[in-house]
Amino acid sequence: MRIVFMGSPEFAVDSLKELAENSHHEVVAVITQPDRPKGRGQKVLMTAVKEYAMTKCLPVLQPAKIRNKEFIEELRALKPELIVVVAFGQFLPKDILQMPKYGCINVHASLLPKYRGAAPIHYAIMNGEKETGVTIMMMDEGMDTGAMLSKSVIEISDDMTMGCLHDQLKIAGAKLLIDVVEGLERGTIKPIPQNNDEATYASLLDKKIEKIVWSSTAKEIHNKVRGLNPWPGAHSFLPDGRNLKIWQTRVAEKEYFGVLPGTIIEFTKGGFLVACGKGCLEVLEVQPESKKKMSADVFCNGYKIKLGEILPIEV
Repeated sequence: MRIVFMGSPEFAVDSLKELAENSHHEVVAVITQPDRPKGRGQKVLMTAVKEYAMTKCLPVLQPAKIRNKEFIEELRALKPELIVVVAFGQFLPKDILQMPKYGCINVHASLLPKYRGAAPIHYAIMNGEKETGVTIMMMDEGMDTGAMLSKSVIEISDDMTMGCLHDQLKIAGAKLLIDVVEGLERGTIKPIPQNNDEATYASLLDKKIEKIVWSSTAKEIHNKVRGLNPWPGAHSFLPDGRNLKIWQTRVAEKEYFGVLPGTIIEFTKGGFLVACGKGCLEVLEVQPESKKKMSADVFCNGYKIKLGEILPIEV
């Protein structure tokens, strides 16, 4: 089967690798986002998918806009029988969706119809889900609304971070992809329509969601911290107004009453306890403004943190 692969970030690399190295199919081209400046130095970097494709001498195309007529004709000339999309970053127009014999399929990091959209891994953890997974679906013109072809379920432990779950899902998605492609070629897979009434959405993350609100429950804050680790990170503020990113926490068994949320109420071997709207949270790893990550106990000693100080919600 002649396959065109569309993807950009690291999450997509394992799927491309499986197709290129562990299947009998031919990857005739890789479509990825244009090279862009990133970081403080604004160095122009290629996508993770492009980096891998170049090691395998796979043809790479980087259209600024996939709806461009010239690009669509260039894609048509490749005569793809199947287009595989994994975290590509652009919506496919109808002309492309209808192009391949076997259609366009997408590897999505949730158990659809839950968590359609851009950040399903983050939201699954932030919302305290006990399981999530990967769904491979036929693509249509909607946002993750196509008929489902197959699923793989992953359990979420109480301390699993977004980064850990991301790595498990990208591996599961890549393995599932090979089975689905083989099933499509043999005609043994039957698409199952999604129940739109059960759909939920995982919209793009914004700065507001990164902020820790100490009046939330300890469990909710713990879920936010691990759901935003390693990117973009949850943060609070120090009493003097400086930013404090919080990278690792634990829901403490202790309960304090009559204490304002955000109050530092106890020092521990690993860090410090903060009062929440319900329960309290043990902070274990932090990153003060303009500093590297450090254990919370080292932070307390170096920054002269005192019991009774309040970590404000706003500054």
